[in-house]
Amino acid sequence: MIRRLYDWTMAKAADPRAEWWLALFAFVEASFFPVPPHPVLGLMCLAEPKKAVRFAMIATLASVAGGMLGYAIGHFLYDTVGAQLLHLLGLTESFPRAACYLREYGFWIFVAKGATPIPFKLLTITAGFIGMDLGRFLLGSLVSRSISFMIVGVLFRLFGAPIKAFIDKYLGLAVAGFIALVVGGFLAITLLGGHGKQANAKCENAAPLA
Repeated sequence: MIRRLYDWTMAKAADPRAEWWLALFAFVEASFFPVPPHPVLGLMCLAEPKKAVRFAMIATLASVAGGMLGYAIGHFLYDTVGAQLLHLLGLTESFPRAACYLREYGFWIFVAKGATPIPFKLLTITAGFIGMDLGRFLLGSLVSRSISFMIVGVLFRLFGAPIKAFIDKYLGLAVAGFIALVVGGFLAITLLGGHGKQANAKCENAAPLA
């Protein structure tokens, strides 16, 4: 089923309404859709490198908006919708650890994880469940999604189609390096104080919610 969804999603990159499809995929992926919008974004940037930054901005803003839906599901509908949704997506076991880390580290861990391949919907639903401050949530969503999408858009805009091979091979490393620079100081201070080690141990051993 996931493969069929992926193939269907990729086909929309060539649609005349591709920008609308990109916005839709970025929106729903932030709350419940299993396929990330990055492949569609990559194909659109490959086809029209001069519009790459525009495409990345569309994905960023739509994902932040979709994150609000994920937040609402976690905050208001966790028992009736959120728990079942996480189960269908295979994220049930990851949820208690995500909740623990967000409680312990808050904004910075949200930014760091939101820019990685970790499903963004896990973070948005979890943030709503723990009642993360809405202003911090929106700022964290904007920063993390900008990192995730805008790096692709800027690289395609600057270097055009030839950058695709580099992105396919090294984007993960580039994002990881950027994240390390952004949050490294904060995490270093926390971990040196001893609280970080205790928090990490507690979160890694967090039990699934009943």
